[in-house]
Amino acid sequence: MALFTAAMLAVLTGLGFWQLQRRVEKHGLITMLAERLNAEPVALPPPSRWDKLSAERDEFRRVAFAATYQTAPEARVYSSGSAIRPDVTSPGFFVFAVAATGSGQRIVIDRGFVPEGRTAEDPQPATVQLTGYLRFPEQPGWLTPAPDPAKRLWFARDAAGMARALAWGQVAPFYIDLETPAPASGWPRPGRLDVHLKDDHLQYAITWFGLALAVAVAFLAWVRVYRKDRASL
Repeated sequence: MALFTAAMLAVLTGLGFWQLQRRVEKHGLITMLAERLNAEPVALPPPSRWDKLSAERDEFRRVAFAATYQTAPEARVYSSGSAIRPDVTSPGFFVFAVAATGSGQRIVIDRGFVPEGRTAEDPQPATVQLTGYLRFPEQPGWLTPAPDPAKRLWFARDAAGMARALAWGQVAPFYIDLETPAPASGWPRPGRLDVHLKDDHLQYAITWFGLALAVAVAFLAWVRVYRKDRASL
């Protein structure tokens, strides 16, 4: 019984301390995201640095650059709502297009959200100043439906897959989540990102430590009964 109790206490307290460590890491991540999302936009990284970019170091950085939307079919990514766009609360589609920088590099642009039942305005081929956030493609999960290129419909933000299926050419390893400008009709609607991460780790830690305390109290109660029974023999 003592060995079993010691093992349970080690596991439960270990889980409690792990949750406290996760809380510290989560607070650091929240602080980092807030800094990136609220920073002044910087220039788009040059192509020579693209292979050095990573989601850990560069995702959600605000960038500003000039580009020209290309005459190419757009893709749509279905969404039932967004955890990072507070204004997106209904089913609809994020509209993806391809644009070229002045040096000819092709960048995939998430132009914004269109609710079901509305039509997205086609982008103008003129050069425009874009402001947005560096994002990296999503990896489809086991339960993610397969894309339907014939309908230009995706269920994950797979920019490279869109480029291959819709003949967009070689594109950057990231895409841009557009903040501004919005088209005259308002659709698709770009916008500011506001990332809210769940921070329940302290509650989880208290739960694990509480269970450890309950196991310790139960063991002490068992010891008391055990010694009383031995004394009465």
